[in-house]
Amino acid sequence: AAAGALAALLPGQTQLEYALLDADTPQEKENLVYQYLKKMDGRERDLTVPELGADLQWLNTEGPISLHKDLCGKVVVLDFFTYCCINCLHLLPDLHALEHQFSDKDGFVIVGVHSAKFPNEKVLDNIKSAILRYNIVHPVVNDAEATLWHELEVSCWPTLVIVGPRGNMLFSLVGEGHREKLFLFTSITLKFYKERGQIKDNKIGIKLYRDSLPPSPLLFPGKVTVDDSGERLVIADTGHHRILVTRKSGQIIHTIGGPNSGRRDGRFSEAAFNSPQGVAIKNNIIYVADTENHLIRKIDLESEMVTTVAGVGIQGVDMEGGAKGEEQPISSPWDVVFGNSVSGTQEDDVLWIAMAGTHQVWALMLEGGKLPKGSDLKKGVCLRFAGSGNEENRNNAYPHKAGFAQPSGLSLASEEPWNCLFVVDSESSTVRTISLKDGAVKHLVGGERDPLNLFAFGDVDGAGINAKLQHPLGVTWDKKRKLLYVADSYNHKIKVVDPKLKNCATLAGTGEAGNVVGSSFTQSTFNEPGGLCVEENGRLMYVADTNNHQIKVLDLETRIISMLPILNPEACDVPDNLPVQKDKITNLPKLPKSAPNVQLPSLTVAPGQTIQFLLKLTLPPDAKLNEEAPNSWFITAEDNTWLLQGQCLSGEIKDVSSQTIIPFQLPRSCLSAEAILAVKACLYYCSKGSSACMMKGISFTQPLLITSTNQDSSTQVDLMHSFLTN
Repeated sequence: AAAGALAALLPGQTQLEYALLDADTPQEKENLVYQYLKKMDGRERDLTVPELGADLQWLNTEGPISLHKDLCGKVVVLDFFTYCCINCLHLLPDLHALEHQFSDKDGFVIVGVHSAKFPNEKVLDNIKSAILRYNIVHPVVNDAEATLWHELEVSCWPTLVIVGPRGNMLFSLVGEGHREKLFLFTSITLKFYKERGQIKDNKIGIKLYRDSLPPSPLLFPGKVTVDDSGERLVIADTGHHRILVTRKSGQIIHTIGGPNSGRRDGRFSEAAFNSPQGVAIKNNIIYVADTENHLIRKIDLESEMVTTVAGVGIQGVDMEGGAKGEEQPISSPWDVVFGNSVSGTQEDDVLWIAMAGTHQVWALMLEGGKLPKGSDLKKGVCLRFAGSGNEENRNNAYPHKAGFAQPSGLSLASEEPWNCLFVVDSESSTVRTISLKDGAVKHLVGGERDPLNLFAFGDVDGAGINAKLQHPLGVTWDKKRKLLYVADSYNHKIKVVDPKLKNCATLAGTGEAGNVVGSSFTQSTFNEPGGLCVEENGRLMYVADTNNHQIKVLDLETRIISMLPILNPEACDVPDNLPVQKDKITNLPKLPKSAPNVQLPSLTVAPGQTIQFLLKLTLPPDAKLNEEAPNSWFITAEDNTWLLQGQCLSGEIKDVSSQTIIPFQLPRSCLSAEAILAVKACLYYCSKGSSACMMKGISFTQPLLITSTNQDSSTQVDLMHSFLTN
């Protein structure tokens, strides 16, 4: 009796829900649910949930689970979800709370049934990443062809189906916001079947995917931005629930929050975020879209304090706003960018917010001022600027009548003739513009003309509506070239849009998910990149390559891609003052006398410039690195210790199969026009056939010619050596 079975639940459940509206006390409500269950349980034939295909892939479990065998005797909540959908994400806190209250010992299990919207979401590795990102700890099955979805005639994401201990369907809940009913139905169902002796307390074999992963410095970084000087990056390390401020070299200056989620203002060491996304920096102030806390946070790098400037910490349903920031509920803010009010005297007096949760674009007034087509607003007010709140791809001359579908990235082009906000609208797979003169919302690329069709996605280069994207999440404006770059997340590409011609073309990525730092942009691969930014001078683009847990650096002039190494302050011996402490130098390993010294050609550099040394060492064919030993690189400068001021002087070599990146930044003030730097490496390796291990060393001498003329902001030097004999 499965076909159309959800529809068969409707009449009885609708009656129950009307009765619940009239019930005054919790006791009355429980009795009503109890009577409903009695009626459902006494049916001649159960509405049985069909078995899942045995060949489907499962996550977070020791193996495939059978709904009718393994989950017999359990009350099961089936969560039909797709990981891109903001409403599905809004449901997760309810499910977490439910799991906290009831476990398999109580006879309760949640099973996520992943039923993809976008083709990219059918890929198991991408679902694995989503499970980690959203901390899902229950079993999940990848129903890629949506078999169960179709058999039950599920019609939208998210849908919950509550199933009794015989696989008998009892309730369905469509959409988000049913927490009270979910808890009521689940607890009474457990009680009802316990009394009838039908609940089993056996354990379900759970094996969390997250437990099998090695630690990494970044976890699902969602967004990245660079300050006006180009010297500091701000990274939303989303999966670690923290914000990192680093130098261009990747060296961490500040760690704010993390590694666990929470909601706390205060000093950097005690502050807590929950899956932060968008970041915007001006001077020493950073604003953060603290997505899963439903807050906008402000970080002051001088006082080292975090405060809350908008949101109340729970998901808002208000579509208009207008209250003072810290009293105004908001919903899943995904990106933030500075902008200017119409009447304001100050630069950057507005913070624009991509409010993914209500499908709108909001504004937080950092000073008093006016918005396009708006009246005077006081400082601190937070309100809707564009979007009706309906999830659609609707363009309109009136901003409040336009419709967005999960806007997830913003960028501003304040100069004429643009004077607009660029918005990536992820669920309609489009890029849109909002005029900062009159608020008119227009289409730029992607999607299609029917505002209700949110399935017009693909991977097609072209102009306007002929171009196709797939769930793009990030956008950034390149002032120098007058071009727009888009993180086309589910196509694993970076695209470039010329707003004048409405032309959209692939800049980097192959369309396949991967982590290849290739010899050219189009040979390199990404994995669901979520955010990107370009430095003021237009040279470097930084990409948050989310599912690769990395920040990639794209040099827009040389077309070279590299990876930003994230260097812990504690992993670095950073001398605090001149001269470099002697004991730091004596701690460095001594190279064996046989270590060759490679003389490199001299390099012309400028003060403040970054050199990336790319160390690539090859072992003899039958040798392997002894990973227990202290394999390391280190930098020395015998007669020029002033060069070492504030540098990271040493680091580990974990793996010789890939290159080790050693960043070095010249001091802003250099004490002489010539200097010599040495980069050394010390390796311990064993030949596979014997138990003998050896220590080998190599030294590279790099003469520097320091000129005041402006060189490229960053240069790369290859350090290559093959150890031939054992």
